[in-house]
Formats: sequence, structure tokens, C-alpha cells
Amino acid sequence: METQTSVTPGQVAFFLGVIPVFVAWIYSEILSCKKYRLKVRSDADLLEKGDNGPKEEEKVGHEGGLQHSPSTMSAGLSVKAQLFRFLTMDESFLLENRSTIRAMSEFAALLVYFYVCDRTNVFGETKKNYNRDLFLFLYLLLIIVSFITSLKRHVEKSMSSGKSVLYLNRHQTEEWRGWMQVLFLMYHYFAATEIYNAIRVFIAAYVWMTGFGNFSYYYVRKDFSPGRFCQMMWRLNFLVLFCCILLNNNYMLYYICPMHTLFTLMVYAALGIFHRYNEVGSIMAIKIASCFAVVIVVWEVPGVFEVVWGPFTFLLGYSDPNPSKTKYPLLHEWQFRSGLDRYIWIVGMIYAYFHPTVERWIESLEEAEARARILIKACIISVSLLVGYLWYEHIYKLDKNSYNKVHPYTSWIPITVYVCLRNFTQPFRNWSLTLLGWLGKVTLETYISQFHIWLRTGVPNGQPGLLLSVIPGYPMLNFMLTSSVYVMVSYRLFELTSQMKAVFVPGRDKKRLVYNGLAALITFLTLYVFAYLLVRLPLVMGL
Repeated sequence: METQTSVTPGQVAFFLGVIPVFVAWIYSEILSCKKYRLKVRSDADLLEKGDNGPKEEEKVGHEGGLQHSPSTMSAGLSVKAQLFRFLTMDESFLLENRSTIRAMSEFAALLVYFYVCDRTNVFGETKKNYNRDLFLFLYLLLIIVSFITSLKRHVEKSMSSGKSVLYLNRHQTEEWRGWMQVLFLMYHYFAATEIYNAIRVFIAAYVWMTGFGNFSYYYVRKDFSPGRFCQMMWRLNFLVLFCCILLNNNYMLYYICPMHTLFTLMVYAALGIFHRYNEVGSIMAIKIASCFAVVIVVWEVPGVFEVVWGPFTFLLGYSDPNPSKTKYPLLHEWQFRSGLDRYIWIVGMIYAYFHPTVERWIESLEEAEARARILIKACIISVSLLVGYLWYEHIYKLDKNSYNKVHPYTSWIPITVYVCLRNFTQPFRNWSLTLLGWLGKVTLETYISQFHIWLRTGVPNGQPGLLLSVIPGYPMLNFMLTSSVYVMVSYRLFELTSQMKAVFVPGRDKKRLVYNGLAALITFLTLYVFAYLLVRLPLVMGL
């Protein structure tokens, strides 16, 4: 595969910013080792002299401590002062913030690994190959292992009822995300095109959870603070931002990120505007109806989509570099992807709004007479199975293009059927597979990482049409090795993103949040301008 050879200003800016961070991290580790040796030597001297000296030992402990909390040590300093201390390699500053600098360095190193795997010839590549038997074997093996090793009972109490009803609880939704994500990733790895319609349903379920989860949080917590909003945007876009910069990709290559960002913004706007009246049922009905109206006007009325999103083409435009692919307008991909799931996030909001009501109904059902309870549950199961069967026969079996046309209006059906069947009895609600729940926590990282360290795109904005090959000629061994590294890297990126979010995006300190944002913007612009000059200078000089 042809790999990228030209260097962009963004890539140069990335390395200009990363190099001092790496240097600072190495220096902070050296300083930490020196401090540790000093402490050990001081302790040895005290033992030799037989002096207990608690005060002196405490003093040495504080002076030679390996690490301090960045939030407490640097909270009183301005951003400008902290940047100055960083650039001058102030020893106390480096020791205080060693864990943060280490996290930044590791994050950058993993992104460099992305580049090496995807844009160089250090590792090979191989073609995708689909075998239904192998596909089902691997997936069912994972489910069986999850049942054997990670089946766990949860007894948390509901916030609304105070009882352990656990209707659509966090463990359940994380498990849901986990088993869907595994199928979604395997669909890409093995090119399992026969389950395309199922993948569309899975993505709709993710978007449904965006509406459900964000509505639940804002409706219950009533936290519309800038800090909380920025933390959510950080979670959705921090990793993908650096992937776009280093790998020179369009934002829309990772279409899940702009989709979830858009629908998160829309939920935030819907509940944030006149949020004091969210408890009023009629106001909430107007808000939800307004969401439907906006979607209908933007996505259903011809020409409106282009007018609304045209100014954002620089951000949401995408063109496949493959010359064999049909060339569409730059906003075609965004219109197609966002349009498929344009309504389901609102359905998630509706389910979240009625969640306490349904939970109370389930609570009363569980306390009802056994005969009535069994009859009602049997009806729920029968209706759910019948609806699911009819949907499967008349909608799911449609060809790809025909299915895409009806998907926006019907994706709520299989989601509702799953919710009913997964929650119709207390044991089903109480138990979950924690292994799949663990995978469900890192869906964003596994989605982004797959493009570059599990599959290969090879060129900017390229689709991942090939597999990364580390052990040529041994496809299953290669699958095992690359999958292990891929999952490990994804989990580390999840942890690093969360760790840096806690440092750079304070939840309550608005002033510090603004200062950090301005400092990040100024730093980026400075690095980018300098990098642009470095890239353009040889061209201007004719080199």
C-alpha cells in the first residue's frame, strides 16, 4: 500500500509540542530518582545514628517525596506562571506534575505508534477474509468465556424508587455497548457485509444511549455548567483531534465522533434552554416536539441541510481518496451518517424521561400477585417476540439500500424489543457480564484505534480496507497478537484521556477552565504558525 510521504504543518506542530514534553518527563524521572536516593540515604544516616527524630524524618519525607498532587500544588498559580515553569524546567514543578507529564508523554507515544502502524512500511498488511463459521465461533467463544468468568449480580438501589429494580442500569447498558462493539469491530475486521443491517441497528443503539444517558444526567443532576459540558466534549473529541492532526485525516473519517458530538449538543441545548421548567410536563413535551421539528426541517426538507451545514464543510466535509469510489459532494458522508440516526436520539430522550415512571410500574408489578405478574410478563414477552419477528421478516431482511431508507423510522423497534426482553424479570436486570461491560467503557477508543493499529488505511482519509500484519502467513496468530495490543492500547488511551481531563478541564473552576482553554489555543496557534513556516521555507527557497 502507498504510504504518506509529505509532511504537514499539523504533524510538525505535533512533534514540536511533544519533544519538550518528552524531555520534561525524562528529566522529572531523573529528579524523582535523585530525590528517592536522597531519602534512602537520609533514612540510612538516621538509623546509623540511632536517632528516631520523627520531625526530621517527616521533613525529609516532604522534601524528598516522589509525587505531589498537581491540583493542590499548582492551583494557586496562573496558567502563564505554570507554562513558564514548564519551559524553564523548574525542578519542583516537574516533580509536582510528574504523573501528568508522564500521561502526556505516553499519550503522544501511542499516537506515534498509530502513525508507525498505519503510515509506514514497518509492519505489513493483508487482505480481509470472511468466514461465517470462524466469525460466529470467535464471537460465541467470547460470550461463553464472559458467562464463565464475569457473570456478576448487582444490588444497587434506584435513585428514583430507592429499591433494587435496576431497570436499564449502568451495568446493563455498558454490557449492551460491549457486545455490540465486539460485533461492530469484527464486522470491520472480517468484512462481514452480510450483517450490515445489524450494524446499522447497533449504531442506532449507541445514538439512542447518547440521548438516554445525557437526558438522564441533565434532567436529574441539573448540571449545565461549562465545566461539565467541556468535560463531555473532551471525552468525545480529544483523542480524535490528535488523530486528525498527526494522521492528516478529516474529522468525518471517524464519523461516530461528530455524530455523538452533534446529538450530545442537541440534548444539552434542549434541556439547557429554560432548564428551570424541565419539571413541567407540558414544557418538556414542547421541547421534545421542537427536537422532532428541527430534525424534520433540516433533514427532510430538500435544500435545508446544505444551507445549515454548508458553513461547516471545512469541519464535516469528507472525500474518499480511493479513485475507484464514486465522487460525492463533500457533505454527502455527513448527511448520510447523521441522517440514518436523526430521530433515535430523541427516542432515547423520551425513554429517559419516562424511566422513573416505568421503574415504578416494574416495582409494583414485582410486588403484584404471582398469577397476575406471570400473565403480564408473558404478554410482554409474547408481544416483544412477535414485533421483533415481524421487524426481522419485513424490514431487517431488506437489501442494504432499501433498508437504509426505512432505518431512520424503524430503528427504535429492535431497540425497544431488546429493552423489554432484557428487563422483563428481576434476575435479568440484576445480572450482567462485566467483561462485556468493561469493553463497553472503551467503545470510543476501540472505534478510533481500529483504523490504525488493527486495520490499515495507509493514506489520509483512507477507509480501513486492509488488516495490519505483524506475523505474515499466520492469520489467526496475527489476529491474536494485533487484537491483544489493540485492546491494551485502547484501554490505556481511555485512562490517559480521563487522567488529563481531570487536570486540564476542571469541573467547577470556571476561571481556570477559561485560562486553560486560552493557553491551549495560544500554544497550538504558536506551534502551528512556526511549523507552517518550517514546512514552507524549503519550498520558498526552492529546496
